[in-house]
Amino acid sequence: MSQMNIANMDLNLLKVFEALHDEASASRAALRLGVTQSAVSAALRRLRELYGDQLFVRTGRGLAPTLRADQLKPVITDALNKCRQSLAMVDPLQNDYEGRSVAVGLSDDFEIALGRRLMALIETRAPKLRLIFRQTHSQIVARALMERTIDLAIASGGFADRLLSRHVLGEGGYLCLVDPASLREGQHDLTLKAFVEREHILISSGGFIGIVDESLANLGLTRKVCASTTHFAALPYLLKGTNALATVPSHAAEAIATLTGLALLPCPLPLPRYPIELGWRTSALLDPAVIKVRDAIAELF
Repeated sequence: MSQMNIANMDLNLLKVFEALHDEASASRAALRLGVTQSAVSAALRRLRELYGDQLFVRTGRGLAPTLRADQLKPVITDALNKCRQSLAMVDPLQNDYEGRSVAVGLSDDFEIALGRRLMALIETRAPKLRLIFRQTHSQIVARALMERTIDLAIASGGFADRLLSRHVLGEGGYLCLVDPASLREGQHDLTLKAFVEREHILISSGGFIGIVDESLANLGLTRKVCASTTHFAALPYLLKGTNALATVPSHAAEAIATLTGLALLPCPLPLPRYPIELGWRTSALLDPAVIKVRDAIAELF
């Protein structure tokens, strides 16, 4: 390992490290940085010498970070973001977000409902800023934020860590999605009996029990689940041409119905509403790029 002295260190190596960790490929890192692949390979050799570790090892799917590389990533990204913030302080109105990205953690129902509108807003508010959508949910969101794999998150809770801040965006409810061909002409609702008699598609990370089952159990009722999926995006393909229905968060149901022509029906079963919250690392609000995206999300709600 070389002598650990920042005076002798080429700080451009940190940009190469960040690109390699994000892209998992020397060729893609080179494209991102606008340099040759041989320059990235040379920088990686110097990084390995500097940190006394392989940092990235070749696998069948590209370059995989070592434990040391994963430990270094948040520290190095924070350092680079501080440099980017310093440039924004000199000219905060320049709106130059070339090469910047903000990772937003959210489940795919929020991505379906908000993603395109958020992209359009950021295109006007922060040109050249790249949005990265990453899947998360309330059970894992705090860890993802603290590990810096995401910068902001939309979830129904999970932001209790003292180093996190949160803002309540609103409350959510539920609607039913069905193939309109399975409805009578002019039909705009379902009785509870008709709701229970239909086959259901469950969206659940576990795949067995959902909030609908819990609410039906309180009434002494059960439903038949013909299939379950972990993602909302598959629903149009699973519902079309069937008699099945899916009970999903209203924001996703409305977006899916608009795009696919599925019919939207009120849910005849009383279901509890849930909070929708926006969370972030409190320290991240020093970054103008994160502020831009946070304010745009709040505006969409």
